[in-house]
Amino acid sequence: MEQKQEVGTHKLTLAGRKTLALAGVKEVISFDAKEVVLDTTQGVLMLRGDEMNVTRLLVEKGEMDLEGRIDSLVYTERGKGKRREESFAKRLFG
Repeated sequence: MEQKQEVGTHKLTLAGRKTLALAGVKEVISFDAKEVVLDTTQGVLMLRGDEMNVTRLLVEKGEMDLEGRIDSLVYTERGKGKRREESFAKRLFG
Protein backbone atom coordinates (compact mmCIF):
# COMPACT_ATOMS: atom_id res chain seq x y z
CA MET A 1 0.00 0.00 0.00
CA GLU A 2 1.30 3.44 -0.94
CA GLN A 3 1.66 5.95 1.91
CA LYS A 4 1.06 9.62 1.31
CA GLN A 5 4.02 11.81 2.25
CA GLU A 6 3.18 14.62 4.67
CA VAL A 7 3.72 18.12 3.26
CA GLY A 8 6.02 20.27 5.42
CA THR A 9 5.74 23.69 7.01
CA HIS A 10 4.04 26.46 5.06
CA LYS A 11 6.39 29.20 3.91
CA LEU A 12 6.25 31.81 1.18
CA THR A 13 8.88 34.16 -0.16
CA LEU A 14 7.75 37.05 -2.36
CA ALA A 15 10.38 38.98 -4.31
CA GLY A 16 9.40 42.29 -5.87
CA ARG A 17 5.76 41.23 -6.38
CA LYS A 18 7.03 39.26 -9.40
CA THR A 19 8.26 35.90 -8.09
CA LEU A 20 6.80 33.78 -5.33
CA ALA A 21 8.30 30.62 -3.82
CA LEU A 22 5.91 28.50 -1.74
CA ALA A 23 6.33 25.50 0.55
CA GLY A 24 3.58 23.59 2.35
CA VAL A 25 1.28 23.38 -0.70
CA LYS A 26 -1.09 20.42 -0.39
CA GLU A 27 -3.11 20.89 -3.59
CA VAL A 28 -3.63 23.29 -6.49
CA ILE A 29 -7.40 23.87 -6.45
CA SER A 30 -7.56 26.17 -9.49
CA PHE A 31 -5.21 28.14 -11.67
CA ASP A 32 -5.32 30.71 -14.45
CA ALA A 33 -3.25 33.76 -15.38
CA LYS A 34 -5.21 36.06 -13.03
CA GLU A 35 -6.00 33.82 -10.03
CA VAL A 36 -4.43 30.84 -8.28
CA VAL A 37 -6.17 28.99 -5.43
CA LEU A 38 -4.10 26.60 -3.31
CA ASP A 39 -4.78 24.37 -0.32
CA THR A 40 -1.83 24.82 2.04
CA THR A 41 -0.97 23.49 5.48
CA GLN A 42 -2.18 26.88 6.85
CA GLY A 43 -5.50 27.04 4.97
CA VAL A 44 -6.69 27.99 1.50
CA LEU A 45 -4.54 30.65 -0.17
CA MET A 46 -5.90 32.77 -3.03
CA LEU A 47 -3.40 34.70 -5.15
CA ARG A 48 -4.59 37.39 -7.55
CA GLY A 49 -2.59 39.23 -10.17
CA ASP A 50 -1.84 39.14 -13.88
CA GLU A 51 0.20 36.96 -16.22
CA MET A 52 0.85 34.45 -13.41
CA ASN A 53 2.67 31.33 -14.49
CA VAL A 54 3.78 28.28 -12.47
CA THR A 55 7.49 27.78 -13.12
CA ARG A 56 8.04 24.84 -10.75
CA LEU A 57 5.71 22.40 -9.00
CA LEU A 58 6.91 19.53 -6.83
CA VAL A 59 3.72 17.91 -5.54
CA GLU A 60 5.47 15.27 -3.43
CA LYS A 61 7.43 17.98 -1.55
CA GLY A 62 4.60 20.53 -1.51
CA GLU A 63 6.71 23.17 -3.26
CA MET A 64 5.73 25.62 -5.99
CA ASP A 65 7.29 28.65 -7.71
CA LEU A 66 5.22 31.24 -9.52
CA GLU A 67 6.07 34.26 -11.69
CA GLY A 68 3.95 37.19 -12.85
CA ARG A 69 2.44 40.30 -11.26
CA ILE A 70 1.14 39.41 -7.81
CA ASP A 71 -1.45 41.88 -6.50
CA SER A 72 -2.88 40.09 -3.46
CA LEU A 73 -2.57 37.06 -1.20
CA VAL A 74 -5.61 36.09 0.89
CA TYR A 75 -5.98 33.16 3.32
CA THR A 76 -9.33 31.58 4.18
CA GLU A 77 -10.36 28.63 6.31
CA ARG A 78 -10.46 25.22 4.64
CA GLY A 79 -14.25 24.84 4.66
CA LYS A 80 -14.70 28.08 2.73
CA GLY A 81 -12.54 26.81 -0.15
CA LYS A 82 -15.14 24.18 -1.14
CA ARG A 83 -17.48 26.77 -2.62
CA ARG A 84 -14.64 28.21 -4.69
CA GLU A 85 -13.68 24.72 -5.93
CA GLU A 86 -17.25 23.97 -6.98
CA SER A 87 -17.59 27.23 -8.91
CA PHE A 88 -14.29 26.50 -10.69
CA ALA A 89 -15.58 23.05 -11.64
CA LYS A 90 -18.82 24.58 -12.93
CA ARG A 91 -16.87 27.06 -15.06
CA LEU A 92 -14.64 24.31 -16.41
CA PHE A 93 -17.34 21.73 -17.20
CA GLY A 94 -20.53 23.81 -17.24
